[in-house]
Amino acid sequence: MAKPVGSLCNLSCKYCYYLEKGQMYQAKTGHRDFLMDEETLETFIHQYIDAQTQPQVLFTWHGGEPLMRPLSFYRRVMELQQKYAGGRIIDNCIQTNGILLNDEWCRFFRDYHWLVGVSIDGPQELHDEYRRAKGGTPSFRKVMRGISFLQKYGVEWNVMGVVNDYNADHPLEVYHFYKETGCHYIQFTPVVERILSQASGRHLASVSEKNQCSIAGFSVQPGQYAHFVNTIFDEWVRHDVGSVFVQLFDSALACWVGQSPGVCSMGRICGHAAVMEHNGDVYACDHFVFPEYLLGNIRHSTIAEMMYSVRQRDFGKAKRDLLPEVCRKCTWLFVCNGGCPKDRFCTTPDGSPGLNYLCRDYRAIFEHVAPYMDFMAEELRNERPPMNVMNSELCR
Repeated sequence: MAKPVGSLCNLSCKYCYYLEKGQMYQAKTGHRDFLMDEETLETFIHQYIDAQTQPQVLFTWHGGEPLMRPLSFYRRVMELQQKYAGGRIIDNCIQTNGILLNDEWCRFFRDYHWLVGVSIDGPQELHDEYRRAKGGTPSFRKVMRGISFLQKYGVEWNVMGVVNDYNADHPLEVYHFYKETGCHYIQFTPVVERILSQASGRHLASVSEKNQCSIAGFSVQPGQYAHFVNTIFDEWVRHDVGSVFVQLFDSALACWVGQSPGVCSMGRICGHAAVMEHNGDVYACDHFVFPEYLLGNIRHSTIAEMMYSVRQRDFGKAKRDLLPEVCRKCTWLFVCNGGCPKDRFCTTPDGSPGLNYLCRDYRAIFEHVAPYMDFMAEELRNERPPMNVMNSELCR
């Protein structure tokens, strides 16, 4: 993922783990200019395309809020992508809070077939609990206005919902709201952060910091996440298979049939989801933008060199290699794989490190969905549609 404005954003969401990266870079460089310059942009696009081994290349633009760069920046992106495409098919997706979307932006996204991810945490009361501007102004109505522009121009879009301690108690309200907006593609991300205040102004702990940390109050609580997911699954599996696509459920089904889940948190190894900051610094992962996980800078090393480096490969394999024994023997290892390494800061009953904070939830989720996944996997193996599950005995 590339961050054209670094962590700059027009919101100040309470749970955002990007915002404090601005403090980190201000301390590093002595200024707050977090805009990607022309040279860095061109170097990135050239290197990124050059590093691909497949004929189709996907660029992911993130933030902060990436729409804080003018539309001219992304028109330049298109020019540079065509310059270096070399016959490859280029696709783009961008993650936004939706507030700055308007006619001009949405015509551009429609005309050039960009996929737009919109961050929205549910209906107004649930969304506005944490997703507010710096002065405390709620953002829901502005986000919905942005979504209306996407719908007006027929832009392909999906929802990114952060599951926190507040909206996790209202799963059906969240799910029904997404369906009512006309969204058919939904991603849920459970927020889990630890607090470790430091003199630099940074207050979120990195995985490498083993100090005594407190769990941030906005984090989804153990037990909450399983209830949230299972409640939505029960609604989805009875009414919406084949018409609404929930990333977690699709990825689980992929694991059930022995395929790659398509989401790194459920893969056996990780290390494929690096992030590049505005100045060309490349970090091992989006959730590991801390000094100890800096791989280098594209001005001094190529993306291919950094991504295929021993250090990055070791980072990716550590997800598998550092699993505690209780995880290796777990029934659900094939679909969970220990979850995201950033959340593996707990200890097992025998005192071994590396247990995921949401282990209890993942066990409850996969045990709950297993009969339905078994059925849908069998349908796929027999070249029948998984949506047949809705007419099975399981759903009556």
